Amino acid sequence: MTNLITGLRIKRVPQIVYYDAKGFEDLRVNEYVIVDTDKCREAGRVIITPGQIQNPPDNSSVRSILRRATPFDLSQWQQLRLQEASSLAQCKAQVAKHNLPMRLLAAEYNFDGSHLTFYFTAEGRVDFRALVKDLAALFPARVELWQIGPRDRARLVGGLSPCGGVLCCANFLGDFPKATIKMAKDQDMPLGPNAATGHCGRPLCCLAYEEQVYQAAKGRVPRVGEFVTTERGQGRVIARNVLKENVTVQFEDGTNATLSVETVKTVKTAGRAEEAAEDDNE
Repeated sequence: MTNLITGLRIKRVPQIVYYDAKGFEDLRVNEYVIVDTDKCREAGRVIITPGQIQNPPDNSSVRSILRRATPFDLSQWQQLRLQEASSLAQCKAQVAKHNLPMRLLAAEYNFDGSHLTFYFTAEGRVDFRALVKDLAALFPARVELWQIGPRDRARLVGGLSPCGGVLCCANFLGDFPKATIKMAKDQDMPLGPNAATGHCGRPLCCLAYEEQVYQAAKGRVPRVGEFVTTERGQGRVIARNVLKENVTVQFEDGTNATLSVETVKTVKTAGRAEEAAEDDNE
């Protein structure tokens, strides 16, 4: 079967969804097409062109592209995007009127204005049935409210990560990787308040990127505090770089040296035993 599956991004989230591009084999990256979703008709941006996906899903399990987006579609959509701030303000006024414990984050129209989505966060479930009735009378579109979690909130709002780059979740991540505080410990990151957490308050997604490398090197690189023997004599590890596989050793005379792990040998393994016990308890 010819691979005519294409990958699209719909709405403002980076997840890629797949559609059958039969009849649209010449689609190019960043072109817009019109597709049906479970909720409504949407404009999707081409991220992966037909034929690029190595292991495409079965054509019978995905929807088909309806048509290319026209200049009128995109112009209309742009005009609607300009109205989103005003729509959000009106919705916030209605939320205040109903005294609901929810925080509105964004409003989003689909390309033809037939569907309007409001994103919000809340501590628990919110009964917004009365609010939806008022919003339906206020806006000439089908109104939907989506409650999202902390990570989706960070993705939607965006911002800069501690490394100075755009948040990974708002830039390219399709799914959130499983990141844990244990990974931060494995990677010798500080564990103080907010040191290893992102804008969402959860462990940084980037902790998962190099975890396999750290795990593979973990048994070869002495921990801080362990004693090692070197060509210069015995010393204590005061810092380590797992990725470069070197350690900084402080000797009895007070001098320091950064050495490759291949040139040192651990002479005190209590720290290793404690580390293994900690890992078993987590």
